[in-house]
Amino acid sequence: MTAPRSIWHHTHQRARRIVRWLWRVLVRVLVLLALIVVMGDGVIREASLRGRATALVRDDLFDYMSWEVDALWRKTRQELFGVQLYLDDEAGHTLVLDYLDTLAQVLALEAQIEQLYADPTIPDPAAAAADLRAQREALRDQLAADQPLAESIIEGQVSAVLAGEGFEVLGQVVPPVSMHFTEVPTLLIISPRDRIEFAVDISLGSLTVDERDALEAQIDAELDVSSLIVPLGGLSLYPSMIIETAAPAYAFEVTAHEWTHHYLMFFPLGWEYGLRPDTRIINETVATLVGREIALKVLARYYPEIAPPIYLSYNAPPAEALPPELAHDPDAPQPFDYGQMMHQTRVMVDLLLWKGWVDQAEAYMEAQHRLFVRHGYPIRKLNQAYFAFYGGYQGAPGAGGADPIGPAVQELRDVSPDLHAWLATMRDITTREQLLVTLDAARAAQ
Repeated sequence: MTAPRSIWHHTHQRARRIVRWLWRVLVRVLVLLALIVVMGDGVIREASLRGRATALVRDDLFDYMSWEVDALWRKTRQELFGVQLYLDDEAGHTLVLDYLDTLAQVLALEAQIEQLYADPTIPDPAAAAADLRAQREALRDQLAADQPLAESIIEGQVSAVLAGEGFEVLGQVVPPVSMHFTEVPTLLIISPRDRIEFAVDISLGSLTVDERDALEAQIDAELDVSSLIVPLGGLSLYPSMIIETAAPAYAFEVTAHEWTHHYLMFFPLGWEYGLRPDTRIINETVATLVGREIALKVLARYYPEIAPPIYLSYNAPPAEALPPELAHDPDAPQPFDYGQMMHQTRVMVDLLLWKGWVDQAEAYMEAQHRLFVRHGYPIRKLNQAYFAFYGGYQGAPGAGGADPIGPAVQELRDVSPDLHAWLATMRDITTREQLLVTLDAARAAQ
């Protein structure tokens, strides 16, 4: 009787896998259609600021189509033929950590290679880096073999936590968690000089620091704007693009962050993402908080030996509430508070620009840039485009300045009974005014 039972079990598992695959294909189609509706087809049809900027960076545009076809094929093969369904938690735990450890070695080797090429005293960097490149390629081959399974395990762990939070429908988290470690595009951000505005964003390929500086200088000069090319941690295609990171918490955080964007695609907060600055900021701030909360729960459940990250937030306790060993002597020099200083900088920049003092605002930002660098924060450039981008992620005091969106979103989470209830509230809120009205009603109900 053992053999027939084994055959039946194997057949049942195969059938479950096929059903799961068909379900994921259906959801992928729906998510991709939603992305097309929200993001458009990417074709520039008028000589707008976006069109003029695109003309300047055309040779560096990121090829989304090729990436999407390759990623979908990889995920489909893993779902049909992978072994992740047969692994227990301990085996999955070990495999993911081994994969991330190998990735850490690869990233360290790549950093060493870049340093050799950047050192002007080395006459032949290619020869000097030959051994390092050989080591890197061997490890890259190992990563390529292990990556599909490691991704499936991470997807399963994040899905299990989301299911526990109430996001499961008929045994499946909707939309299914789908992520892919990859080289993530850089993003060109353009803001007018006389105000902070997320006016244009264009995805570019991988660029060196020198190439970014040169392209930004050209754009600023020719278009009279403030531009910045920023690295991304992830992007909510389907599967999600996830930056190669050796930090488990960050991998889980970005995976959950991008899943939140997928989830919101089916509600007003996702549909209207690109219609208003308010909507984008609310959407990104919600995704930031979800990503952090899920990452902490994945660590606690599957990787309890890893110390959880400490996230800056609006809920940081005042100094007088801290234990004596952590409280600061009020008469002693205070440590540099990055979040508070960035908040003050944004508030001052907004004031100077409101008064029409563009040159003074830019001079002030450069002075503050130097201040941050002196205190160990290597910000490459601090300008209007910097605040237009980073001010959209208001999970803590900082680049958002005096905007009430971040604190309001956090307070609504604090008064919500659970993550699912909070997200059900947030998914229908698309403006700052609607957010504040909802918060007032929640306060009154307490």
